[in-house]
Formats: sequence, structure tokens, C-alpha cells
Amino acid sequence: MKRLSIFVSGNGTNLQRIAEYFLEDWDVKIENVVCNNPKAYAIERAKKLDIPVRMITKKDFNSEAFVQELQSLKIDLIVLAGFLWKIPENLVKAFPKRIVNIHPALLPKYGGKGFYGEHVHEAVVAAKEVQSGITVHYVNELYDSGEIILQARVSLDENETPDSLAAKIHQLEQAYFPVAIEQVLLSQN
Repeated sequence: MKRLSIFVSGNGTNLQRIAEYFLEDWDVKIENVVCNNPKAYAIERAKKLDIPVRMITKKDFNSEAFVQELQSLKIDLIVLAGFLWKIPENLVKAFPKRIVNIHPALLPKYGGKGFYGEHVHEAVVAAKEVQSGITVHYVNELYDSGEIILQARVSLDENETPDSLAAKIHQLEQAYFPVAIEQVLLSQN
């Protein structure tokens, strides 16, 4: 049995897609959802999916007790699905190559502090890029600089807007993020 912990801050569409993807896989269980935003709709999604939610404060998140809590759950993989806090070094060290993130651009471009969500799409469109995409990567101590697991691309249209690009990126996330997670879990055997 592989155990996941999914960290969220927002709407939770990727959480829901991941849960649905692994729903019939008895070898994968989402042990909990860790959320840092009490207003996140992801909390409602988790409840509907019958997944326990662990609300987290910044103080708790940076504590050794939180690392031990995850270890006691025997978490095999931490999945960042729209989680907006930087992962503390003690958590990265406790789960080496066992924390993955999805980024809404083709890293190493448009990554780093402040590059998330619409900020990424606005920058990509403003730079008149001809393509963008998603990057699933391992998490290390630096923003968006861990080893790349998977990238998927999409072309930008002549009249692309940040909103239309966001919709294209969302489709890529829904299609590829669960597959990338499955690849990582299979490589752990």
C-alpha cells in the first residue's frame, strides 16, 4: 500500500482528479489532505471524498512534530497540489525525492518565488511565448528547482490571454499530474 499526503491551498481540482484517478487502485490511499487556508474549497472536496483534512499553521508546518506526524502515517509521497508555502528544509530532508509539485509552466522558465497561478500565465503571455505547459518535479530546498519528472506542452494562440492559457494548463494538469504521481510511486518499488 502506497500512502499519499496531498497539500493544498485553494480550489482543489487537482486533489479531486488525483483522488478519482486512484479511487479504484487499492494499492494507493490518500491518508490526508494538509491545508493552510481555512477558506480553501479543497476542504469541501476532501470531505466529499471522505479524506481527513489536517489544517496547518505556519508554526506547526515548520515544526519537527509535523514531520513526525507525517512519518507516523507512513507517508510514501507528499503531493503539492496548488500549495503556496515553501516547503521547510526539515521536511525536504525527511522525505528526500518523496515530495512532488506541479508548476504551471515549463521550468526552468517562469519559476521561483512569486511565480504561481495567474502570475505565471500573465508573464508567459506578456513574453509572447509560443508554448507553455506544466512541469511535475521533485521538491528540494529551492523554489521550483528540483529534478523534473514530467513536462507536457501546449501551444499558445495568437490571441492568447492569461485566462485562456490557464484553461489549457488546467487540462494538462488534469491529464498528466496523476500519471506522473503513479510513475513516481512505481519507481519507489
